[in-house]
Amino acid sequence: MRAVVGLGNPGPNYAPTRHNAGFWVLERLVRQGRFRVNRYDWGEVYQGDGSLLLRPLTFMNRSGEAVAELVRLFHISPQDILVVYDDVDLPVGELRLRPRGGPGTHRGMRSVLEALGTEAVPRLRIGIGPPPPGMELSQYVLSPPLKEEVPLLAAAADRAAALAEIFLRAGLAAALDEYARS
Repeated sequence: MRAVVGLGNPGPNYAPTRHNAGFWVLERLVRQGRFRVNRYDWGEVYQGDGSLLLRPLTFMNRSGEAVAELVRLFHISPQDILVVYDDVDLPVGELRLRPRGGPGTHRGMRSVLEALGTEAVPRLRIGIGPPPPGMELSQYVLSPPLKEEVPLLAAAADRAAALAEIFLRAGLAAALDEYARS
Protein backbone atom coordinates (compact mmCIF):
# COMPACT_ATOMS: atom_id res chain seq x y z
CA MET A 1 0.00 0.00 0.00
CA ARG A 2 1.22 3.48 -0.89
CA ALA A 3 -0.03 6.94 0.05
CA VAL A 4 0.14 10.46 -1.30
CA VAL A 5 -0.09 13.25 1.25
CA GLY A 6 -0.85 16.74 0.00
CA LEU A 7 0.13 19.49 2.39
CA GLY A 8 -2.00 22.59 2.81
CA ASN A 9 -4.35 24.40 5.13
CA PRO A 10 -8.02 23.42 5.45
CA GLY A 11 -10.86 25.81 4.74
CA PRO A 12 -12.10 27.92 1.85
CA ASN A 13 -10.00 30.96 2.82
CA TYR A 14 -6.80 28.99 2.20
CA ALA A 15 -7.91 27.00 -0.86
CA PRO A 16 -6.59 29.44 -3.50
CA THR A 17 -3.29 30.18 -1.73
CA ARG A 18 0.18 29.12 -2.83
CA HIS A 19 0.65 27.13 0.38
CA ASN A 20 -2.12 24.75 -0.74
CA ALA A 21 -0.32 23.41 -3.80
CA GLY A 22 -0.30 19.94 -2.20
CA PHE A 23 -4.09 20.06 -1.85
CA TRP A 24 -4.40 21.09 -5.52
CA VAL A 25 -2.65 17.86 -6.52
CA LEU A 26 -4.90 15.76 -4.26
CA GLU A 27 -7.98 17.36 -5.80
CA ARG A 28 -6.82 16.20 -9.22
CA LEU A 29 -6.30 12.64 -7.97
CA VAL A 30 -9.66 12.56 -6.17
CA ARG A 31 -11.46 13.74 -9.33
CA GLN A 32 -10.57 10.42 -10.91
CA GLY A 33 -13.40 9.09 -8.75
CA ARG A 34 -11.92 5.81 -7.61
CA PHE A 35 -11.62 6.68 -3.92
CA ARG A 36 -13.96 6.52 -0.96
CA VAL A 37 -13.39 9.04 1.81
CA ASN A 38 -13.20 8.66 5.57
CA ARG A 39 -13.02 11.82 7.64
CA TYR A 40 -11.12 11.93 10.92
CA ASP A 41 -10.41 14.87 13.22
CA TRP A 42 -6.88 14.97 11.83
CA GLY A 43 -7.57 14.51 8.12
CA GLU A 44 -9.51 13.17 5.18
CA VAL A 45 -8.33 9.79 3.97
CA TYR A 46 -9.28 8.66 0.48
CA GLN A 47 -8.94 4.91 -0.13
CA GLY A 48 -9.05 2.92 -3.32
CA ASP A 49 -7.23 0.15 -5.17
CA GLY A 50 -4.56 -0.30 -2.50
CA SER A 51 -3.84 3.42 -2.50
CA LEU A 52 -4.36 6.15 0.07
CA LEU A 53 -4.60 9.92 -0.23
CA LEU A 54 -4.35 12.12 2.85
CA ARG A 55 -5.54 15.68 3.15
CA PRO A 56 -4.44 16.78 6.63
CA LEU A 57 -6.89 18.94 8.57
CA THR A 58 -4.32 19.88 11.20
CA PHE A 59 -3.07 23.02 9.39
CA MET A 60 0.29 23.16 7.68
CA ASN A 61 2.65 23.47 10.62
CA ARG A 62 1.12 20.42 12.34
CA SER A 63 0.88 18.19 9.25
CA GLY A 64 3.08 15.58 10.92
CA GLU A 65 0.32 14.78 13.40
CA ALA A 66 -1.99 13.71 10.57
CA VAL A 67 0.73 11.75 8.77
CA ALA A 68 1.63 9.94 12.01
CA GLU A 69 -2.03 8.95 12.43
CA LEU A 70 -2.12 7.67 8.85
CA VAL A 71 0.98 5.55 9.49
CA ARG A 72 -0.48 4.22 12.75
CA LEU A 73 -3.93 3.45 11.34
CA PHE A 74 -2.83 1.87 8.06
CA HIS A 75 0.58 0.41 9.07
CA ILE A 76 2.31 2.12 6.18
CA SER A 77 6.06 2.70 5.91
CA PRO A 78 7.38 6.29 5.55
CA GLN A 79 9.12 5.18 2.33
CA ASP A 80 5.69 4.37 0.88
CA ILE A 81 4.40 7.92 1.42
CA LEU A 82 4.85 10.66 -1.17
CA VAL A 83 4.47 14.12 0.38
CA VAL A 84 3.48 16.88 -2.06
CA TYR A 85 3.98 20.51 -1.09
CA ASP A 86 4.88 24.03 -2.21
CA ASP A 87 8.45 25.29 -2.29
CA VAL A 88 9.58 28.94 -2.39
CA ASP A 89 13.10 27.85 -3.35
CA LEU A 90 11.96 26.58 -6.77
CA PRO A 91 10.84 28.78 -9.66
CA VAL A 92 7.08 29.01 -10.23
CA GLY A 93 5.81 25.81 -11.80
CA GLU A 94 9.01 23.78 -11.48
CA LEU A 95 8.78 20.31 -9.91
CA ARG A 96 11.36 18.42 -7.91
CA LEU A 97 10.91 14.75 -6.97
CA ARG A 98 13.33 13.25 -4.44
CA PRO A 99 13.40 10.01 -2.42
CA ARG A 100 14.53 11.69 0.80
CA GLY A 101 16.00 14.85 2.33
CA GLY A 102 15.56 17.54 4.90
CA PRO A 103 12.65 19.96 5.20
CA GLY A 104 14.44 23.08 3.99
CA THR A 105 12.43 26.11 5.08
CA HIS A 106 9.08 24.29 4.91
CA ARG A 107 7.50 23.97 8.35
CA GLY A 108 4.87 21.49 7.19
CA MET A 109 7.53 19.11 5.89
CA ARG A 110 9.57 19.66 9.05
CA SER A 111 6.53 18.56 11.07
CA VAL A 112 6.15 15.42 8.90
CA LEU A 113 9.80 14.42 9.22
CA GLU A 114 9.80 15.01 12.99
CA ALA A 115 6.63 12.94 13.42
CA LEU A 116 8.03 10.05 11.36
CA GLY A 117 11.54 10.26 12.81
CA THR A 118 13.25 9.89 9.42
CA GLU A 119 14.25 11.93 6.39
CA ALA A 120 13.69 8.88 4.15
CA VAL A 121 10.30 10.15 3.02
CA PRO A 122 9.76 10.70 -0.71
CA ARG A 123 8.65 14.20 -1.62
CA LEU A 124 7.40 16.10 -4.62
CA ARG A 125 7.87 19.85 -4.38
CA ILE A 126 6.00 22.38 -6.51
CA GLY A 127 7.80 25.65 -7.09
CA ILE A 128 5.91 28.78 -6.12
CA GLY A 129 8.93 31.09 -6.36
CA PRO A 130 10.27 33.43 -3.68
CA PRO A 131 8.33 36.29 -2.15
CA PRO A 132 8.89 39.71 -3.67
CA PRO A 133 11.26 42.04 -1.81
CA GLY A 134 9.70 43.44 1.33
CA MET A 135 6.98 40.79 1.64
CA GLU A 136 7.01 38.41 4.60
CA LEU A 137 7.26 34.74 3.70
CA SER A 138 4.07 33.85 5.60
CA GLN A 139 2.11 36.61 3.84
CA TYR A 140 3.41 35.40 0.47
CA VAL A 141 2.61 31.70 0.85
CA LEU A 142 -0.84 32.51 2.26
CA SER A 143 -1.75 34.68 -0.72
CA PRO A 144 -3.15 33.59 -4.09
CA PRO A 145 -0.76 33.36 -7.04
CA LEU A 146 -0.58 36.21 -9.51
CA LYS A 147 -2.73 35.93 -12.63
CA GLU A 148 0.29 35.13 -14.81
CA GLU A 149 1.41 32.37 -12.39
CA VAL A 150 -1.91 30.50 -12.44
CA PRO A 151 -1.35 28.62 -15.76
CA LEU A 152 2.17 27.61 -14.69
CA LEU A 153 0.94 26.32 -11.33
CA ALA A 154 -2.04 24.53 -12.87
CA ALA A 155 0.27 22.75 -15.33
CA ALA A 156 2.65 21.87 -12.47
CA ALA A 157 -0.23 20.48 -10.39
CA ASP A 158 -1.38 18.39 -13.37
CA ARG A 159 2.14 17.03 -13.88
CA ALA A 160 2.54 16.41 -10.14
CA ALA A 161 -0.75 14.49 -10.08
CA ALA A 162 0.46 12.32 -12.97
CA LEU A 163 3.71 11.57 -11.11
CA ALA A 164 1.77 10.86 -7.90
CA GLU A 165 -0.46 8.43 -9.80
CA ILE A 166 2.62 6.60 -11.09
CA PHE A 167 3.98 6.49 -7.52
CA LEU A 168 0.71 4.98 -6.27
CA ARG A 169 0.49 2.44 -9.07
CA ALA A 170 4.14 1.44 -9.61
CA GLY A 171 6.27 2.92 -6.83
CA LEU A 172 8.95 5.55 -6.38
CA ALA A 173 11.44 4.14 -8.89
CA ALA A 174 8.86 4.33 -11.68
CA ALA A 175 7.88 7.89 -10.69
CA LEU A 176 11.56 8.92 -10.61
CA ASP A 177 12.08 7.39 -14.06
CA GLU A 178 9.13 9.33 -15.48
CA TYR A 179 10.31 12.52 -13.74
CA ALA A 180 13.81 12.11 -15.25
CA ARG A 181 12.31 11.80 -18.74
CA SER A 182 10.58 15.16 -18.56
